[in-house]
Amino acid sequence: MSMDPPGTGSTVRRIMLGASLRRLREEKGLAREAAGFHIRASESKISRMELGRVGFKTRDVEDLLTLYGVLDDAERRGLLEMVREANTPGWWHKYGDLLPNWFTTYVGLEEATNIIRTYEVQFIPGLLQTSAYAHTVIRLGYPDVPEAEIERRVHMRMQRQDRLTKKDGPRLWAVIDEAALRRPIGGKEIMREQLQHLLEVSTLPNITLQVMPFRFGMHAAEGGAFSILRFPESDLSDVVYVEQLWGALYLDKREDIDPYLTAMEQLCVESTTPGGTAEILGDLLREM
Repeated sequence: MSMDPPGTGSTVRRIMLGASLRRLREEKGLAREAAGFHIRASESKISRMELGRVGFKTRDVEDLLTLYGVLDDAERRGLLEMVREANTPGWWHKYGDLLPNWFTTYVGLEEATNIIRTYEVQFIPGLLQTSAYAHTVIRLGYPDVPEAEIERRVHMRMQRQDRLTKKDGPRLWAVIDEAALRRPIGGKEIMREQLQHLLEVSTLPNITLQVMPFRFGMHAAEGGAFSILRFPESDLSDVVYVEQLWGALYLDKREDIDPYLTAMEQLCVESTTPGGTAEILGDLLREM
């Protein structure tokens, strides 16, 4: 099994390994409690392992594979190699002193996706922000930290954008509420630069940009901003990410994901076409 490019695979490997362990346990008809007892751990730890929310110890995985009857050397080696890959830190870990755990998880998932669908109400999506706009938004959230820390946070946000311009980068489909385009973050010059940037990136083949205009009034996503992450591995479910003031929700059960998929589809139907998006952005630039 080959290694992913640095920084792209550790989170998705944890999810894949966890899904494999869950499948093996269920095939043996064992409860999480029994699996936890076998490795001297709690039922909740087995649950977190199977969801890919914690790191893996090689010994624990070896013991679980034995319990689940996985005795074939090649199959064991493949799964144990995933342990090593899952525990390999991504590039974003150098910013670990700045990031809460709940957002570190998101960055890892974002790096592993091949499709990102997002709806934003208040701000331009982070993956589409200019550095000046990002600086203003981050300073708003951290008014008392030193400028050097703000710059590191901005640099990380810009680094997250690098994948969008790579050959194997993800597809980004963003719906932005018109309010975010009209809110003068940082003043006219910064907003003018930001709107021009949106015009430019909307021409990239892997980026689709739509605007939810005021004239539609209420719409399907009245609950607020969210993102849907999809992975190239067919055995991994989508993940819905809903950010809150000091935390986030990660939803990966079908019954939780479906309402967001429906809302996103409805948003895309009701929002501008790409041509209409360019028209709105052009009008806003002329107003400035």
